[in-house]
Amino acid sequence: MSGPLDGIRVVELGVWVAGPGAGGILADWGADVVKIEPPEGDPCRTFLNVLGGDLPSNPVFELDNRGKRAIALDLSSERGVDLAQQLVAEADVFLTNLRPAALERVGLGPTQVHERHPGLVYAIITGYGLEGPDAERGAYDVAAFWARAGIAESLRAPGGPLPFQRGGMGDHSAAMTAAAMISAALVEHARTGRGQIVSTSLLRQGCYTIGFDLNVMLMWGRTLNVGVRETMYSPVVNNYTAGDGRAFWIVGLEGDRHWPALARAVGHPEWLTDERFATGTARAINARLLIGLLDEIFAARPLDEWAEAFDAEPELFWSRVNAIEDLVADEQFLAAKSVVDVPDEQSSMPMVATPADFDGEPPRPRFRAPHVGEHTRDILAELAVPADEIEALLASGVAVAADAAGA
Repeated sequence: MSGPLDGIRVVELGVWVAGPGAGGILADWGADVVKIEPPEGDPCRTFLNVLGGDLPSNPVFELDNRGKRAIALDLSSERGVDLAQQLVAEADVFLTNLRPAALERVGLGPTQVHERHPGLVYAIITGYGLEGPDAERGAYDVAAFWARAGIAESLRAPGGPLPFQRGGMGDHSAAMTAAAMISAALVEHARTGRGQIVSTSLLRQGCYTIGFDLNVMLMWGRTLNVGVRETMYSPVVNNYTAGDGRAFWIVGLEGDRHWPALARAVGHPEWLTDERFATGTARAINARLLIGLLDEIFAARPLDEWAEAFDAEPELFWSRVNAIEDLVADEQFLAAKSVVDVPDEQSSMPMVATPADFDGEPPRPRFRAPHVGEHTRDILAELAVPADEIEALLASGVAVAADAAGA
């Protein structure tokens, strides 16, 4: 399937989620992404064991690797490194999330590659950045994005335990940033012919994600308190529970605009002139009282009835609080084109869509994620490696094909 990056060749040397996630986005957008894996495969393939082991597919790996072609090379061998470097030499983009020192050992460090191929876009995602004392520190997003960037602590309720991150949140955020920076660098290359090294890190992504809090600290030297629903400064920005136990969130960020709609929806227009609630300051002073009153009111009716009352007020902004099973049953989830069908040998598999449309349509992935070494023979042939040498490489273990990997 074509896309805005049709004709762009990306060579990906990445593991787990952040790097492969960026490659998966580029593949969805039309790029030819060649994934280099070790003979045993990307360790993310083992996530199937975490999910249960006996499932017919690996949803985590499929999401970030669909539509790619895969070659398996032993980069501890001189010939394996040579073949990887040949692939990079013919690419428009080299994408990686391995640590710089490991890349340099095989001649694929940022400066090494850029000096040999000044027209190439070299994209690297790290844990903590390319400079500084922790540039070579290993990291997953739970460490660099969630913990060190301050997100976990900022979400901890006073006196409560640290919250756990859901899988891949920082990785996927960084992957989208990487796809954007690569696309921008390709625009410049089209204009000037110049390549460049572009980079992002899980730490930087975390800092940007929590940018509201961080910028208040940088500019004012102050921290923002964690919201506690019973004493929220603005009761019009809070979560509540309807009589059937279903939760929802009121998001009245503009008090003067959104408070009147809420007061009318709950049947208390007199609150608009009640000195306890008439102004934002008054509502903040009396927040505990007002939240308690709203709790009692909302508990009297099921959410579907409240939804009708809320939707009758155009200036009342709100949302249901969905669990994952609620989300996939949500009509708007499908209307927003959040699901894409990915072809496989039998028919197709429903998966989460890349969150960007072009001409109003989501990208259409070409095919399921590749098996380890599924395209090794084809890719080596594209490098003009003779057929007899390909078989010798497979026999020696320098390269691995899908049949040899048992995939």
